[in-house]
Amino acid sequence: MKLLIFSDSHGEGSNMRLAIDRERPDYVFHLGDHDRDAEDLQRDYPQLPLVYVRGNCDYYSDTPLTRLVTLGGVRFFLCHGHTLGVKGGLLRASYAAREQRADFLLYGHTHVAHDEQNEALHILNPGACGYAPHPTYAVVTIQGGTCASEIREI
Repeated sequence: MKLLIFSDSHGEGSNMRLAIDRERPDYVFHLGDHDRDAEDLQRDYPQLPLVYVRGNCDYYSDTPLTRLVTLGGVRFFLCHGHTLGVKGGLLRASYAAREQRADFLLYGHTHVAHDEQNEALHILNPGACGYAPHPTYAVVTIQGGTCASEIREI
């Protein structure tokens, strides 16, 4: 199973479409800033399951701030991260993910790609797929009970 993870698209949906067409994922996660971009993807790729959360730039949105999703036996805690202070460190976000017994903490907001294993918690920020000088996204592959992750440029 292949997951694509995007964050901080900021109205630049074409980069996500390029990645989807290149990677042909089974699922897509969007970690906020702009959830309307995620809604547009859902309309353009109706057969592709898409889960998204609200970011700090998603004004007047009723999209949830966090979600817990289980795929292939792996638990993903999704957040944008602004309400958990990720620009100042990952402690609060890590605690929130661990409270949910998540295997992965997925966050955005910083526009900086980050991928690390911290004890039993995998921490992943796909970077910004929108207007960044080098737009990025993440790929997570789940196969036979194991996970692999990679940050890729668009």
